[in-house]
This record gives sequence, C-alpha cells and structure tokens, in this order.
Amino acid sequence: MKAAELFVKCLENEGVEYIFGLPGEENAHFMMALDNSKIRFVLTRHEQGASFMADVYGRLTGKPGVCLGTLGPGATNLVTGVADGNMDRAPMVVITGQADSQRQHKESHQHMDVVGLFKPVTKWATPIIHPNNIPEVVRKAFKLATTEKPGACHIELAEDIAREDATDPPIIPHKYRRPVPDDKIVDDAMAILRNAKRPVILAGNGAIRRRSSAQLRRFADATGIGVINTFMGKGCVDSESPHCLFTIGLQAKDLVACAIDAADVVVALGYDMVEYPPRLWNRGNDKRIIHIDFVPAEIDDHYHIEVEVVGDIAHTLWMMNERVAQEPLKFDVKQHRTVRSDMLADFAAHKDDDTEGQIRPQKALWDVRQVLGDHDILLSDVGAHKMWIARYYQCREPNTCLITNGFCSMGFALPGAIAAKIAHPDRRVLAICGDAGFLMNVQELETARRIGANFVTLIWEDHSYGLIEWKQDNEFGRHTDLTFGNPDFVKLAEAFDCQGIRVDNARDLAGALEAGFNAGRPCLISIPIDYRENALLTKRLGNIACPI
Repeated sequence: MKAAELFVKCLENEGVEYIFGLPGEENAHFMMALDNSKIRFVLTRHEQGASFMADVYGRLTGKPGVCLGTLGPGATNLVTGVADGNMDRAPMVVITGQADSQRQHKESHQHMDVVGLFKPVTKWATPIIHPNNIPEVVRKAFKLATTEKPGACHIELAEDIAREDATDPPIIPHKYRRPVPDDKIVDDAMAILRNAKRPVILAGNGAIRRRSSAQLRRFADATGIGVINTFMGKGCVDSESPHCLFTIGLQAKDLVACAIDAADVVVALGYDMVEYPPRLWNRGNDKRIIHIDFVPAEIDDHYHIEVEVVGDIAHTLWMMNERVAQEPLKFDVKQHRTVRSDMLADFAAHKDDDTEGQIRPQKALWDVRQVLGDHDILLSDVGAHKMWIARYYQCREPNTCLITNGFCSMGFALPGAIAAKIAHPDRRVLAICGDAGFLMNVQELETARRIGANFVTLIWEDHSYGLIEWKQDNEFGRHTDLTFGNPDFVKLAEAFDCQGIRVDNARDLAGALEAGFNAGRPCLISIPIDYRENALLTKRLGNIACPI
C-alpha cells in the first residue's frame, strides 16, 4: 500500500473515529486514503477551530482528538488550539502536510520548519522520514499523547513520502497499567494526615481523569476533609456534597481561600501550577504539603513538599481509602461548613432578579444551572465571564464544565462545543462566550449547522474586552480604550441558518435557553451583561473577613 494508506490504517488501528481539519495540496494523498476509511473527516472553516475541536474531544473522551492541516499557513493556524490542548492536558495528535522532501533544503513555496514550530507546544513532534516508520511513529504519538500528563503530539507527512510504497503493518496498541506508589510513601502521607487538625484538599485537573474522581469522593466521605477545586477540577466532587468547598483561582481573596488559610496540611491532588500558582495560596510557606499526582511536582519557591506520592491518582486514593477503613480519621471541619454555607448563600443572592436592560452575571449563571442537567456540558470561552463561571457555576460530575485555564485562549468555546456535541450527542451543550471571543471563531457556526451539531451559544455582550478592563481598573484605577462595535447577533445567526434570540430582561433568560435547546438547529442567544458587577465583586472580595 501507499504510505498515506498505511498512515490511515494506523489511525484506524488506534480507534480514531473523527479527524477535524482542512486539507491542502500537500496532504492530498492522505485525504484520498482517508476518503476510503471509516474515519469521519469533519471539514472545518479554520484550522484553529479544528484544533480546538480536537482539544475538547480529547478532554471529554480520554482518547486523542486528531486534527489536520496542510503546510505553511495551515500549520500555523493550528498552533493556538494545539498549545491550548497541550497546556490544559488534553490528549491530541496533530497531523500536517509538508513540501516534497526534494525542496525542503531551500527557499520554497509555503515551506517552513513546521516540526520546529510545534516542538514548544507539544510533548513530541516529528517528521515521517521513511514510509515504513509510520507504524512506530503513530503508535508512539498516541501513547505519549495519553500518557500522564496527557498532551499534544505532532506528525508531519511530506507529500512525496505520502505516495511512496510502504510494507510494514500497523502496530497493535495494548493497554498498560500506570505506575503506582509503594506502601511506604503512602504510609508517610497518612502519618502527616493523622497528625493534622484542619487539612484541606486542593484538587486540580488531574483529579477529574482516570477514575480519580470516584476515589476522591470516597475519601472525602470517609474523612470529612473539604475539597477545593481549581477551574479545571470542577466536578471532581459533587457540588451538593457537604465536602465540596467549590472553586479557587480568582487571584483575589475569596471565602474559599479562607479554608486554605486555616489549613495546617494541604493535600495537592492532581494539582497543576499552570492554573493557580502556590504563591497565591501559600504566601508564608507555612503549609505542610502532600503532593499526589501522576508525575513529580514542579519546583516552586512556594511549593515545598513534605511528602511526594507519585503514581496513578485513583490507585493512590484507593490505598489511602483502605487505610482509612482500618483506622478512621477525624478532623475539625467547622470552618469548612461555614465557608460552604456562606458560598451557597452568595450563589443564590440574585436568583430572583427581574432586571431589564442589563442582566447580572450571577442571575445568568443561576438560570444556566437550572436549565442544564447534571451531565450536560458547559464550555467557557476566555474573558470576564470565565471568572464568573469559575465562581458561580458548580458541577455534580467531572468534565461537565470545560474551562481553558492553562493556555487560556479566546475562541475556544464555539468550536469546542461542536466536538462536545459529537462526543456526547445525547447531552445538552452550552458555550458561553464574550462578544470578543465569540467572533474569533464565528465561522464555525457554519460547520455546526452543516453537520447537525445542535447546541446553544450564549453571548455576554458588553462591547469591550471586559476582563482586561476589569484587571486594568484593579491595578491602575482606570483602563485604556477597549471598546468595539458588534453586529446584530440575531441577524448574524440567521445568516448562518441558525436560531437567533435576543434577551433583554432577566426574567426571560431561562425560557430562552429552553427554546434554544429545542430549536432543532444551533442557537445563538445574546444578552446585555451587567459588568458593573465586576468592580462590586472585587470590592466584596477585598473586604472578606475569614470565618473562624
């Protein structure tokens, strides 16, 4: 067979069901081979949209999402979404075409060092230099992409190599067990916990992968220890559990931070510094820290670990649960109960708002939570709305609120929602975007309509780069000119043959969301958001007095 055909067979062998992307001249042989495959090619309107789709598909399924671009501008357009998935720990495999190898040594049309471009934003990037290398390269890329911590891998296939003959067969993938910690190190961690008075668990991105959530819930129930999650750790414990202390990471004092301030031991579980650096929760370097993760911890001046438990998180927690069953633990969690109670009251403060002209973020998210079921999926784009979603939208299940908080790229939510609907066609999917981030990948509305991915996009419209305005106001007391104009979003939706709804009154939002989910096609809802609440939230957080 030809090398391109072998490549496709290797992808089939890895269980690939979808590839998102745009073809080009230099990957024409690959596309012809793919056309004879059971793999579905999802044609997108921009390579960045394709890479965000692969990113979200990987997060939700645990299997590498695959995206495709050609050489030159096709490859450069992929980079933002690839970097996002890699830093947010999404398994991805990125395939790009390349110029004929006989012209790569010289200045040549659209040729550039694509592998060199992708190396800083992937776990591994390599060209195919011989057709019979394809089985090894593909198997390695998929293995590395899914090995903790997961991320992106890049494969480049030049057009002349794609049409050469290949003889080696695909390599059969085998499942393998992840390493587990030894008993002694787990005993050391348990010894610190047994001497603790007010421990707390800080759960990150790793706590929602590889069955970790189920064991964490069992551990919290058995010990009573409160669990705080990062933005990307949402749903690691049920938001209705008495042990759930909600989300930290606003980079401002919050009630949740009070639980860490009062803690003598912090169990950092699947914690990623890329989300919320230790200097923000361990300023005095006075916390005893137990690090539990798939990999050793990053070195940080504010993250001095007393015990490092490296290995499969779910298995580590299982070992700890077995020890707790033999010798129960008891802690002082009165403050945890107070923090949780105060946060719940805060969440509900504006649930009955009936305002006209502008809608508070708190009210918008209250209604969103009521309309979405426990397993439905919310995707947050990047902007001021992300901070509100992080604080006010809580989850009962893992991977039901996707926030990009490592690379933090605008334009993520709309294409990501397409992949979420492909991965879970039976669930409601909602993308929440600012008016700036939405327009960065608006073209993918056509993709959604064409393939029948029916989800709702909720635009919070403020005619400004609101998060930058918020941060500039906090630091300088004023902000630069960050305003812009918008199209009529209802007419824009209709131009894409989608449903368009404008909601100006808070009382109408829940009904509009229901109507959107029942529209039978993608739906776009725009609301005027009341970002005067940004400054009010900053003021409230700045005046928080922690409960004793």
